Amino acid sequence: MASTAVHPTKEASVPSLLSEKHSYFSPVTTLYTRFSEWRRSLDLPNPGTVENLQKEVKLTHLTNFMFDGAKADLTKSLSMNPAFQVTHSFSLGSQTAPPAYNFGAVYATNSAFLQGGVDHEGNVNARCNRGWSEHFISKMQAQLSHQPGHSMLQLEQDYQGQDYSLNFKAVNPSPSDFSGIYIGSYFQSVTKNFALGFESLYQRQSPELTEFATSYLAKYTGTKKDWIATAQVQPSGILQTTYWQKLSDKVEVAADLQVIAAPSRRDAIATLGAKYDLRMSTFRAQLDSTGKVSALLEQRFAPTFAFLVSGEVDHFKNAAKVGVGVMIESSNLTPEEMGAPPQPQII
Repeated sequence: MASTAVHPTKEASVPSLLSEKHSYFSPVTTLYTRFSEWRRSLDLPNPGTVENLQKEVKLTHLTNFMFDGAKADLTKSLSMNPAFQVTHSFSLGSQTAPPAYNFGAVYATNSAFLQGGVDHEGNVNARCNRGWSEHFISKMQAQLSHQPGHSMLQLEQDYQGQDYSLNFKAVNPSPSDFSGIYIGSYFQSVTKNFALGFESLYQRQSPELTEFATSYLAKYTGTKKDWIATAQVQPSGILQTTYWQKLSDKVEVAADLQVIAAPSRRDAIATLGAKYDLRMSTFRAQLDSTGKVSALLEQRFAPTFAFLVSGEVDHFKNAAKVGVGVMIESSNLTPEEMGAPPQPQII
């Protein structure tokens, strides 16, 4: 009897091809799985973002809070969940800025944050954050101005891993010639207290004019998270180091040192600051090597009313600046919902 040869069909050969490909990549997948398990076993914390590398120092110093002249912020809370409020801001009498008015609005939920504002000259700014998951956040900032060159669009994507953070920004990107500013950063925890990272900037003003630079970052956090030291080195010859420490529940101190060793300039600036949080007030004081001594007091007389007074003396230039301000909040919420201290009962 003649034997009949059985040839494998095309469908029967597909599983064999898949298993063959799987065998090729099996060492790679096994190595990656073991590496991931070893990485998880270290239990390293997330180091935070590069943008917030010096967050504690900036909240202690007066750089982002100092003002002169007079200002007033009137805020109206329209909703608590979702959060929705509007603000009218007035400022005048400043030595460095003209009188201005700004109307702003904020809308926030658990996964979205929207903020917008317009000033008396018609300049519009907007900000939008959207959290797709606990680790994946998309951000957008925009500014529209009637002045040429002052309009701006920034797109940002942020990813927070278990022990690292990734961030990518595009400022004024153009899809036609890919001009704009592109910034990418990576921050990795090496131990439970120490983290290293880098931030690269690629600027393309035109196809013929491009620029690329990379700065390197380091961050060390105390075991009790009561002190943080950071360092940042830029290729232009700038070294910036910071130190922040929480002395108690109400007292924080911070120091900043910036050394410039560029071919055209050699300089160094040191700044020391302290912040005192009392029951109904916050006091900040700052001293730097340029001869400036400044202070800011925020006194809250009630949950809906705060008074601010600031001052700065420049000893080298023999100049001084003073500022006063008020913040008034109006809301339909009860004092308990706004966090007011309980009032004693009068019998």
